[in-house]
Amino acid sequence: MTAFDPGRLTRRQTLAAAAMTAAGAALGTGFPLTAARAQDRFDITTIQRPPLTDRQAFIDYMLTQGRGEEAEMLGWRFDRMQRLVGNGDLWREKEIGAFLLAPRENFCLPQNRDRAYDHAFLGIGYGVTISGPHIVGRMTSGLDLQPGQKVLEIGTGSGYQSAILSYLTDQVYTVEVIEPLAERTRGFYDEMAAGAFPEYANITSRASDGYYGWDEYAPFDAIIVTAAIDHIPPDLLQQLAVGGTMVIPVGPLGAQTLLRVQKTEDASGNISITRDDMYQGRRTVSFVPFTRQGGGTWSQ
Repeated sequence: MTAFDPGRLTRRQTLAAAAMTAAGAALGTGFPLTAARAQDRFDITTIQRPPLTDRQAFIDYMLTQGRGEEAEMLGWRFDRMQRLVGNGDLWREKEIGAFLLAPRENFCLPQNRDRAYDHAFLGIGYGVTISGPHIVGRMTSGLDLQPGQKVLEIGTGSGYQSAILSYLTDQVYTVEVIEPLAERTRGFYDEMAAGAFPEYANITSRASDGYYGWDEYAPFDAIIVTAAIDHIPPDLLQQLAVGGTMVIPVGPLGAQTLLRVQKTEDASGNISITRDDMYQGRRTVSFVPFTRQGGGTWSQ
């Protein structure tokens, strides 16, 4: 990969990079932390799916979309998508299309931009990371989101996961316990939504303790948790709609099982919760801890 060259950035990319710098510091940009939500939803059905099978056709198409993207980075994105499909991390066209549309490089710190499509978690400051493409792909595919469904993300982080979700539904909710990170990412969404990525205006975010979910907008058809915990938070189970799916890493630090949790109801009105390992015992995952507001973790 070539070295990162700030001189190659468009104005939009320069602003985005500036919003991602000074990791670990509160930026004080004035974006509201508890009411940063879109007032008018962008119609995602107007977004055309890019070519999925031909690398050059994908690059050529994306370069005509006015998003300020670079051919080299688009090629790396397409190559990573093919690896994810080959490894079983992406398995439907809708999730493949969402992965190809979301510019992961824009959600990385500037110094990590050229590593955006590596098979790796990358630091974003505040002691947390942007998840590897393989995990993002598998967790997204595991939800099987449908247009118009409501999805809640626990752990906004860099904003990349919710960006992908915003290509699958126009009702994306996300919470982040680290207030300055929540503020930074909200500002980033707003900047991109005002430019070439209006779909990101459909992401509603706030700073809060994700253990309690977001009762105001419950129930959710899908919940995705991007932090490690040794149990499933009761409030999240309660806020999961009947027929809904939650994907969550459960287990000790350093070795969690990536669970897909489904909530169903029988003819008598009895609620059942089923769990399955998304890797079928082949591997564990390692996420950052599920943090309490005020310090400490939620694992018992």
